[in-house]
Amino acid sequence: MSSSDATRRTFLKSTAAGVAATSLAMHAQKSQAADANSKLRIGFVGVGGRGFGAHVKSLSKIAKEGANIELVAVCDVYENNRNRAADYIEKENGGKVARYVDFREMYAKENLDAVSIGTPDHWHAIQAIEAMKGDMHVYCEKPMVKQVEDAIELVSVWKDTGKVMQVGVQGTSLPVWDAAREKIDEGLLGKVLMYQTEYFRNSDIGQWRYYKLSKDMTPKTIDWKRFLGVEEGLAEDQPFDRAVFAQWRRFWEFGSGMFTDLFVHRTTQMMKATGLRYPARITGSGGLYLEYDGRQVPDVATVVAEFNEGCQGLVTATMAASETPVQQLIRGHNGSIVFENPSASEFTFVPERPQVTHISPTELPYERTVIKTEKEAPKDQTKAHFENWIAAIENNTPQSCNNPPDLGAAAIVLVNLGARSYREGKIYRFDDETMTISEADGSWSKKWEQVSKERGKPEHVPGWKAGDKGSTINDPDHQSLEGPWIDGKDPAA
Repeated sequence: MSSSDATRRTFLKSTAAGVAATSLAMHAQKSQAADANSKLRIGFVGVGGRGFGAHVKSLSKIAKEGANIELVAVCDVYENNRNRAADYIEKENGGKVARYVDFREMYAKENLDAVSIGTPDHWHAIQAIEAMKGDMHVYCEKPMVKQVEDAIELVSVWKDTGKVMQVGVQGTSLPVWDAAREKIDEGLLGKVLMYQTEYFRNSDIGQWRYYKLSKDMTPKTIDWKRFLGVEEGLAEDQPFDRAVFAQWRRFWEFGSGMFTDLFVHRTTQMMKATGLRYPARITGSGGLYLEYDGRQVPDVATVVAEFNEGCQGLVTATMAASETPVQQLIRGHNGSIVFENPSASEFTFVPERPQVTHISPTELPYERTVIKTEKEAPKDQTKAHFENWIAAIENNTPQSCNNPPDLGAAAIVLVNLGARSYREGKIYRFDDETMTISEADGSWSKKWEQVSKERGKPEHVPGWKAGDKGSTINDPDHQSLEGPWIDGKDPAA
């Protein structure tokens, strides 16, 4: 753990009591305000690229369509960002929008019911935790947080406060993942063995350098130390740099490159489809092989995760070749599900040979079969994701969010420990009972060897209800000859 990580942990703990003490006062203020204004008051923290293009514009459109919400305040360390967002809301939705540099000042003054967070990764934990403790619902852009320890703490706060929080992996609002999960639980694939997924990209200028730098980005228009989070221990103090500010995903202090920007998308979706959550053993690899532009994060990377349910997950990509991605799929003993285009409300079932499965064609198709979902995919995934969040708030059903914090935390464990593994050259174990991290040893392979020695039964993904379907192998007649010869006696005798 770095010095900034340790400082952040101390800061979060030291401020927790103060935030909790003010939450009752905020709650009382909002209760009084509700009499005069029954609309859900929403503020924005971070209204740059994604924060403006997705958060502000989506919620502005939803408000114009008649949703019971009001967009009342914006906060950003960059003057141009906050003015652009506030001006847009005022033009599209009317009313006066308050403008802040300090999110805590906005939290304290605006009687907010909810906040939408679109800041760099390293700020997510503090801003989301303080919002929930201040009696506010939260929409937080992916990744939910930057560090595993922050994810564990955030889930605890979420459960304690009962607030509604949506993590911004908008693809989880597609119907294919729930539909695949139903088929998997029914035993369509038999024993689930692995999933693989990807997020390949390419660029002639290097990933994340398409975020433009402008001359008006200066220490006069940007609160640099607040962006860094120096006082909170989020990053070390350093000279102002436009590239660090606008293209922060290239640098470890603020993001984790493809691990948290892209891998978290696919990982969360695969966890939703399989029902898997926290991985038990994580390995990350890759390197910087082409994009030598001063960045720190790799342009080629792979994470392999093992789950206690006896399943492996793989997520891989290059940021410098995009035309030959691996297929997104889930493999089982009886067949596989292939996600060729999840946005098309369908997926393909690819069966294994009947000589292996011993299943009749009336029970399981012998040919590739396209399975369509009952629900149509939304045309605008991001807008649908925000609508799902608002509905969960109105119905007071935190778990009805398509990507709640417990799912978000599981994805963070996988991608963050994958990044740590790559950087530190270590394989990590995660214990989902104690929520602790340790370095891996040989116990993982020994565990499965022991299960085999004892002729045990396979484990299954959470939600499985298909008994032994596709989860056994047959003993050929000649296996009656196996076994050790004790005292020279043939075991076949």
